[in-house]
Amino acid sequence: MIESAIDVGVTTDLRAFLIYGFAVIAIVGTMLGLSFVLGQRKNAHSKNLPFESGIVSVGSAQFHTTIHFYLPAILFIIFDLEVVFLFAWALVVREAGWAGFIEITIFISVLLVALLYLARIGALDWRTQIQRRELRTMVGPGGVTNRKEFKL
Repeated sequence: MIESAIDVGVTTDLRAFLIYGFAVIAIVGTMLGLSFVLGQRKNAHSKNLPFESGIVSVGSAQFHTTIHFYLPAILFIIFDLEVVFLFAWALVVREAGWAGFIEITIFISVLLVALLYLARIGALDWRTQIQRRELRTMVGPGGVTNRKEFKL
């Protein structure tokens, strides 16, 4: 008796899933088919040009950027995800109690240690080796900038 009730529940769930899947495929197919049938087929040079915010682009979109710009961006994304965890913790701070407070303290401590490590190894510095070398020649003892080397 129980097995037949489980079988009925599984088939009902499977049937609902299949109906949903066919509905999604039908809607997507209808949208693509209508855009193909009703869409314009005129091909012009100006239609194939990239256009964004009223500005016609100039030059190639494929240019080389140094990796120094990507590393802080990736680190920002990683450390930005901590906000999601902090927000979730802030919503249940009373229910979490002291155990939740200790856990979030450990979480923040690990993130701070990671941030200090990244700052220590220079991962947050965008300068290239040449720029670092030039900066060392400009800065004299006591951190004072050598005005002779500093060109405006």
